[in-house]
Amino acid sequence: MPALLLDGKYVAQLTEANLTERVAKLKERTGDRTPVLATILVGDDPASATYVKMKANACKRIGMESLAIELPSTIKTNDLLREIEQLNINPDVHGILLQHPVPSHIDERAAFDMIALDKDVDGVTCLGFGRMSMGEPAYGCATPQGIMRLLEHYKLDLAGLHAVVVGRSPILGKPMAMMMLQANATVTICHSRTRDLESHIRQADLVVGAVGRPEFIRADWIKDDAIVVDAGYHPGGVGDIEIAPLIERVKAYTPVPGGVGPMTINTLIMQTVESGESALA
Repeated sequence: MPALLLDGKYVAQLTEANLTERVAKLKERTGDRTPVLATILVGDDPASATYVKMKANACKRIGMESLAIELPSTIKTNDLLREIEQLNINPDVHGILLQHPVPSHIDERAAFDMIALDKDVDGVTCLGFGRMSMGEPAYGCATPQGIMRLLEHYKLDLAGLHAVVVGRSPILGKPMAMMMLQANATVTICHSRTRDLESHIRQADLVVGAVGRPEFIRADWIKDDAIVVDAGYHPGGVGDIEIAPLIERVKAYTPVPGGVGPMTINTLIMQTVESGESALA
């Protein structure tokens, strides 16, 4: 029996329809005010510019506003921090996104952590991560939160499952593990230097590929009836997991593209709407 395809593009479209209604109602109540997402792009990296444009387009589709801040690649960390602080105190801005990565001379962690908690709609601050991990209110990091929303939409209960997360980045692997632990899964965190990685993955009821290497996780490592989530995307339209041989024998899987990617942007926009609703209530 073919596996259940976890269609992130479809779920994102459903959510956008709901968000469009919420933004329209908010505008009615507030005299045409909408949630505003401020995006900060440092430098002229083409891929980063494309991602920022996609996020602005997503805002436009649901009727909310975006504010594009474009800064030169030569900007110093302290100057970037001042830009973020101005957005923190701007009452018309409800979400702040600093596009990753920034130029190497900038202290990216300091810049992320300058973002106010109530505007950290991308879930990148240490404070937000800590609160999320402790089960306290915070906006979840967009990609793992999007994955959790996708699994929830398809009614895939994680309670009691052994989840293996392959990847340990502070904005994907680590928060992914904490979210799955909160959902009552038993979680193992692995990475590219894990010894005998194959043996860990063979035990998994749910595998998350978040290691950033094309088809690093082989299909024959994954057991029948597992849930497979691929958070990678590489040239040629492949992810971190060798998906094709799995389609006839796993329980569910995310396609690449069209699985996790649309849910990431959708979650960022959804959390900005939530922030706007809270601020403008």
